[in-house]
Amino acid sequence: MHDLAFQFLALLFLAAFLAGFIDSIAGGGGMISVPAMLLAGIPPLETLGTNKLQSLFGSGSASLAYARKGHVNLREQLPMAVMSALGAALGAVLATVVPGDVLKAILPFMLVAIAFYFALKPSVGDVDRAQRITPFLFSLTIVPMIGFYDGVFGPGTGSFFMLAFIALAGFGVLKATAHTKFLNFGSNIGAFIVFVLYGVVLWKVGFLMGAGQFAGAQVGSRFAMKNGAKIIKPLLVTTCMVLAIKLLSDPVHPLRLWLGI
Repeated sequence: MHDLAFQFLALLFLAAFLAGFIDSIAGGGGMISVPAMLLAGIPPLETLGTNKLQSLFGSGSASLAYARKGHVNLREQLPMAVMSALGAALGAVLATVVPGDVLKAILPFMLVAIAFYFALKPSVGDVDRAQRITPFLFSLTIVPMIGFYDGVFGPGTGSFFMLAFIALAGFGVLKATAHTKFLNFGSNIGAFIVFVLYGVVLWKVGFLMGAGQFAGAQVGSRFAMKNGAKIIKPLLVTTCMVLAIKLLSDPVHPLRLWLGI
């Protein structure tokens, strides 16, 4: 459908590799892959649909890497992943109804709040703490809510899952990272199915970027497992702040339009 020059295909592969690396550790890979596809001339709706396809490779790759090292049991976490997928599918279907401008307006401030939480809370490390919510209730409420957000909008989903696992489930940083990837995989599947039904997925581009995502996630997850909280925390804080700044710097960001700046 789109006659992309070789240099753009190379750019997309490299962008996907970097996105997979960042996303497997701290989330936020979409802030790299989505602009890269738009830069290559892919229309916005096809960009969103194709991004979900290539994101499957990154989140799936990272999930397998963490599972192989015993940081997450994918079979036990499957019900949560299904709830995440259902939430994302509903979000994608209702994307045209939900007030997206409101989400876009408040998202930067939510990301900054997450960054400050991890930056200023010294107790956030690799050691598990007491949980504040039962796994059943967590699966029934928090997981589909974040999945729904991923289907409607998307950026920062991994950071929200991380925050929820640490603040509510009592997980350490590395364990939270490992569990976040499989739920992100679930939300990607849910939204992806909806985009396939709408016919807005560019398969060749998606598989090319998927290969880059898979490789980047393998490297990133190994890096995270080797270094633990000492690398995950600062990268998560940096990713949240950069994503917030990037969103606010967009000339068509709703907040800038509302304020006339």
